[in-house]
Amino acid sequence: MTTTDLNPGAKKTLKIAAHGVTGRMGYRQHLLRSLLPLRETGLLLEDGSKVEIELLILGRDQGKIKELASKHHIAEWSTDVATALTDPSVDVFFDAATTTMRPDLLHRALTAGKHIYSEKPTALDSATAISLARAAAGSERTSGVVHDKLYLPGLVKLRRLIDQGFFGRLLSLRGEFGYWVFEGDTQAAQRPSWNYRKEDGGGITTDMFCHWNYVLEGLIGPVRSVDAKIVTHIPQRWDEQGKAYQVTADDAAYGSFELEGPDGGQVIAQINSSWAVRVHRDELVEFQLDGTEGSAVAGLFHCVAQHRANTPKPVWNPDLPVAESFREQWFEVPDNAALENGFAAQWQEFLRDCLAGRKHRFDLLSAARGVQLAELGLAASSERRTVDVPEIGL
Repeated sequence: MTTTDLNPGAKKTLKIAAHGVTGRMGYRQHLLRSLLPLRETGLLLEDGSKVEIELLILGRDQGKIKELASKHHIAEWSTDVATALTDPSVDVFFDAATTTMRPDLLHRALTAGKHIYSEKPTALDSATAISLARAAAGSERTSGVVHDKLYLPGLVKLRRLIDQGFFGRLLSLRGEFGYWVFEGDTQAAQRPSWNYRKEDGGGITTDMFCHWNYVLEGLIGPVRSVDAKIVTHIPQRWDEQGKAYQVTADDAAYGSFELEGPDGGQVIAQINSSWAVRVHRDELVEFQLDGTEGSAVAGLFHCVAQHRANTPKPVWNPDLPVAESFREQWFEVPDNAALENGFAAQWQEFLRDCLAGRKHRFDLLSAARGVQLAELGLAASSERRTVDVPEIGL
């Protein structure tokens, strides 16, 4: 069976061409924790049947991709992405390589009749991202974008509290994300140097506002306006070869967002993102959601909550040290289920949608909204004003 067949439910094997799996996230989260386990176990479908998974891994560096294939016993590997895109045995094309190459590759994969799954952002500008979403909407294939954070235990528990009415009327969300990325002179940087070059698609706003858009949509509702202060705190860094370079992209973004809540009311969100901040929190990202009846703080794994009935009554007194432990006044929200790696969970959902011939809930339109929010956040900062977020029509 080839990708031109329109009866995906009859397939017994699904072949995935994975591009960009030599990178940090492409390797650790997508290949190692998602695709290789699926290759071993097969994909379990809703009716109890199984579909086998075959892999073709793609990359620009022949030495790296060949070594990776050998290490993990992957029979098919190539540096020829063009041939893979037109290979009739390939059902799904996945991209985790650089954003600058992504729009062209995804367009070509759609034209070739592949299901497409992609990291974000799907493009560097909203016009291109919307064009991709439009092309995907007109395709008979399933398209999806990685929205991994919504599948992680902390946010799954936060979403459960929302669904059960724990918060009452939602009021506000505050998010803190980031850590100190070493400059690369005395200690190697934890992020690649292209992240700090605007001309190569770098910048924390382009990177993280795509995440914040789907997190805010998935938890609360659509973003209606954005205001932001976007800066470059560290103007010089050192690349992988130890050579100094001038930073041309932003490394911190302080954003304020007006959201439409589940009841149609206004919810205010503030999220700080920085690669120039030192961590004094339990996880590298945390969100506090407050409502009239309760509050909760969620990271990637843990979630704690405090209900109105259990809320203490602090009294401001600057003359005395605080005697109570505020952290101890919150209760841990239990897992209540086995929650697996967020990337792996979404891969399985996406592939089941491909095989069932149905739309994935996080499609390229949701990706375009993330790109749009980043673009408008940059505009809000440069123009020093609040910018409305228009709905995208296809």
